[in-house]
Amino acid sequence: MVMFLVMLLLLPPHMACKAHILNCHVHDPHPPLHKYHQSGDLIFGGIVSHSYIISNALAFTEEPPQVLREELVVVPKNYQHVLALAFAVKEINGNPQILSNTTLGFHIFDSYFMARGTYHATLLLTSSPEKLVPNYKCDTQNNLIGVIGGLDPLTSLHAATVLDIYKIPQLTYGPAPIMHDKTPGLSFYQMVPQEALQYEGILSLLLYFKWTWIGLLTMDLENGEQFVQTVVPMFSSSGICFAFIERMSKVSFITEVQDLIQEGAKICDKIMGSKAKVMVLYGESYSMIFLRWFPYLSEEKEEMREDARGKVWIMTAQMELTSAAFQRSWDTQIIHGALSFTIHSNALPEFHKFLEHVSPCTTKGDYFIKDFWQQAFACVFPSIVTDVMDQNICTGEENLRMLPTPLFEMSMTGHSYCIYNAVYAMAHALHAMFSSRLNSRLLEDNGKVESQIYQLWQFHHFLRGVSFNNSAGDTVSFNQKGELEAGLDVINWIASENQSFHKVQVGRMDPQTSSGEVFTIHENAITWHKWFNQEISFLSFEEPVGLSLALSALSGSLVTVLVLLTFMKNHNTPIVKANNRQLTYTLLLSLLLCFLSALLFIGQPQKVTCLLRQTAFGIVFSVAVSCVLAKTLTVVLAFVATKPGSRMRKWVGKRLANSIVLFGFLLQGGICIVWLVISPPLPEADVHSVAEQIILGCNEGSVTMFYCVLGYIGLLATASFTLAFLARKLPDTFNEAKFITFSMLVFCSVWLSFLPTYLSTKGKYMLAVEIFSILASSAGLLVCIFSPKCYIILLKPELNKREQLIRRTN
Repeated sequence: MVMFLVMLLLLPPHMACKAHILNCHVHDPHPPLHKYHQSGDLIFGGIVSHSYIISNALAFTEEPPQVLREELVVVPKNYQHVLALAFAVKEINGNPQILSNTTLGFHIFDSYFMARGTYHATLLLTSSPEKLVPNYKCDTQNNLIGVIGGLDPLTSLHAATVLDIYKIPQLTYGPAPIMHDKTPGLSFYQMVPQEALQYEGILSLLLYFKWTWIGLLTMDLENGEQFVQTVVPMFSSSGICFAFIERMSKVSFITEVQDLIQEGAKICDKIMGSKAKVMVLYGESYSMIFLRWFPYLSEEKEEMREDARGKVWIMTAQMELTSAAFQRSWDTQIIHGALSFTIHSNALPEFHKFLEHVSPCTTKGDYFIKDFWQQAFACVFPSIVTDVMDQNICTGEENLRMLPTPLFEMSMTGHSYCIYNAVYAMAHALHAMFSSRLNSRLLEDNGKVESQIYQLWQFHHFLRGVSFNNSAGDTVSFNQKGELEAGLDVINWIASENQSFHKVQVGRMDPQTSSGEVFTIHENAITWHKWFNQEISFLSFEEPVGLSLALSALSGSLVTVLVLLTFMKNHNTPIVKANNRQLTYTLLLSLLLCFLSALLFIGQPQKVTCLLRQTAFGIVFSVAVSCVLAKTLTVVLAFVATKPGSRMRKWVGKRLANSIVLFGFLLQGGICIVWLVISPPLPEADVHSVAEQIILGCNEGSVTMFYCVLGYIGLLATASFTLAFLARKLPDTFNEAKFITFSMLVFCSVWLSFLPTYLSTKGKYMLAVEIFSILASSAGLLVCIFSPKCYIILLKPELNKREQLIRRTN
């Protein structure tokens, strides 16, 4: 097909149909859906990439249907490229200092991001607007002077195969295609800086931040492969290593969509599962549409979204944050904090005013606007037949400013700025050509162009040497290779909660700078994502504080086990049997669990540890303090029961003590169950408490329930302390109460000091305060209650006799 097309076009260029000899009655069998025409003495052609047409693939195994199933997907932001060309032409026509007595017009067609659409658009530009006859112009109204396009390398390459035949200048506003057998020069001009500048800029950025472990993602196209082949050895020689190199495919047919999603899910899992936090993305203009799928491709969508936000993306100049209309409400947080090398652009206030007056009701000759309007504003015009009855109706009065920035921007994007400069570059070249009067055949007496006799190849001489300052003050000129002599901006993308975003310039890559500093970056101006480039902090076992607390917990556990073994070994001795032996064992076991519960607070928080740590602490401490309360009450009742005629004897025994412990356990357990049901603790990342740190911890869920747990323990401790204090002067025979009094004094002192200290501490040290309180209070109970008994058992066994225990004081 391509060879046939080339052979057809090799006929003598532009054979014009003489009106009095031949009338052309041939019409395009497939007229373009999207075009924008404005007449003029000279015509600028435009090839934009505004929409996708995704159709079913033809297998050529049966007769194809007369009408192929096709889906039209508009990229709304790219409509600005159409408007930028129209705006520039309008400005030039209103400025007689550039082209006096000559008006400019334009013919703009859509490439639909595919070769078929690009060839069709190019042939329409080189033929008559309404009569597609390749290599023939059947009227004198199509004075094509140059073509602006395309956006992507393949679009530019396909257009160049036709335009080169006629030596028609082509000004691209995207990366240059790879042309292995093309002679450089002649008809190719690049309105963006050379690709090598981006490679150097990305490398400089990586080295500046010392990012040496990165991932690389490209489109599975020739330019993407060239990028990989260039940067891998270039980056490796500077000490940068690659965690992975992945390639994304482009979808062309409806039947490929499912395969693309499956492939994307695999790439997504690999990227998000990688330990590399920096992702370099070399893509095409539409790549962002695929990238925005990533948070939705994994089965664990919520976790995947958080993982995606933990990466920083470094993107090349070709990429813009574009969206298909169906992505209008999708999360933009994946690109929050991203860094992008972008085509330099300056604010043009008049363009903003121009956009405010764009409307389907007022724009003439524009066949792009209707589909753009319907998909951007999610409405349909009344004249459109649709099976869906409840769709919004387009009024034409909708405001472009109301669109989220992924769909449309009121400020001029980098690609639109390139188109704007391309129009002015051709206008200034025409001005120079008209002024030189090198060829008298170019002009008639009134200064009008006689299109049938001028030679386009002469225009290249003036276009190569063009140099001017545009209305924003930027200098526009080409080097000897036809590449724009300009630098790149480093942009920080900041996403908003309303699915919009704004861009902040944080650096520059400028080889023309007078200071000699090609790469500059303003680190303090960068807004990072909360998960990136900040220190992740939590109380870990590796750091000194965490390690010392863990060792203290283990030491306390070991001592408790030794005390328990000592008591079990001497379980028949009087001092162990006194005051409820089973209650003593229960207290020691609960103290062992108190020490071990402190370990749940150390290490990176997980869902299980967050659920267990406060509830486990609350329950085991309630059991421990309930045991102390039961022992105290046993001492008091035992003394009272010894009085003649006392009715308290029936209360003395194991039943009461066990009931107190069981009641304390059940009530605290009930509080914890309610807590876990209504608002359970879960892991969270605190980005506000400490500057430049992300504190990983547990959100306690319900603060009220947390303080209910502490309050209940405090209530039990207060009751134990009060009873023990009142019983401290009982005779020595029964007096375990004075040891309990001292232990509860230590316990209450620890937890009373805990509250103000805990509330005044930030970050991971809040946990350290709580762990210290757990260990200190547990140690207080263990030492104060059991050290006197261990002293007698181990060092004074002669006192561990019944006679000693029943001895009464005078």
